[in-house]
Amino acid sequence: MDGDTLYSIGELARRTGLTVKTIRFYSDHGIVAPTDRNPAGYRLYGIDAVARLDLVRTLRELGLDLQTIRKIVDRELSLPEVAAAHAEALAVQIRVLRLRRAVLTAVAERGATPEETELMHRLAQLSEDERRRLIVDFLDAVFGGLDPAPAFAGVLRSMTPELPDNPEAEQVQAWVELAEMSMDPGFRAVVRRMVEDLAAEQTRSDTMGPRRDIAAVVRDQAGPALTAGIDPASPQADPIVAGFTAYYARLIGGPDDVELRRRLMARLESVNDPRRERYLQLLAVVNGWPAPESLAPVFDWSVRALRHRT
Repeated sequence: MDGDTLYSIGELARRTGLTVKTIRFYSDHGIVAPTDRNPAGYRLYGIDAVARLDLVRTLRELGLDLQTIRKIVDRELSLPEVAAAHAEALAVQIRVLRLRRAVLTAVAERGATPEETELMHRLAQLSEDERRRLIVDFLDAVFGGLDPAPAFAGVLRSMTPELPDNPEAEQVQAWVELAEMSMDPGFRAVVRRMVEDLAAEQTRSDTMGPRRDIAAVVRDQAGPALTAGIDPASPQADPIVAGFTAYYARLIGGPDDVELRRRLMARLESVNDPRRERYLQLLAVVNGWPAPESLAPVFDWSVRALRHRT
């Protein structure tokens, strides 16, 4: 068919897959104007109407309103500029939907009360600045007033969540739970106690040169014993326990006696608080980090070994 061929509205409907009613609606709104009319007064359309209608259908499916579409097809507006604006608007809508989905999923999984649901919704809606202030308040409560130590810089980084601009639903859900934990006075007290212990050990270490955190030493020494299936109460565990208690004695500058082992046992029980591990798991999800290895079995083994020898 050549470019001079004119089509009735029915023929145009068959070519485009649109209904006659839809084409008439677009025609009445000046989006696809007829080229001519037949002797009976019925509208006739040129071949360009087919391409025009295909574009209109695409833009409608993308969510553009009729007024904007008319300006685009009449070249009053640049399609790329309009597309960019709508893409940005859709990105905002997608983010809102992700937030809603994350909150509703959390409500369903946790069996949340109306009060908990309201809190989760509020936490999910926080702006970047509001999220930062919440975390800064948590970190201030945990680290505030302590002498800064080089080791603290790494600890601070390892405890700071950074939700991306376009988070997945799982990241939003993890952020909500993490934010709830950071506001919990009990959890803050647990972390503060761990940080105070670390600060005291670092102060002693500064006079003796850099030393590793006792939790890392216990992990490295007790981990192989756990893997090998050594009973923490057996004689085979004696040299392992002696190794990390001797290190702890040097770290804090005290004798390796029953009192020190009790102190170390309390230290490891504090580090082994399940809320700490849960915080680190959530942090990894929020920040897109690899899931951390659970150290609970190693610390459980070490605490049992120490308790047997005290």
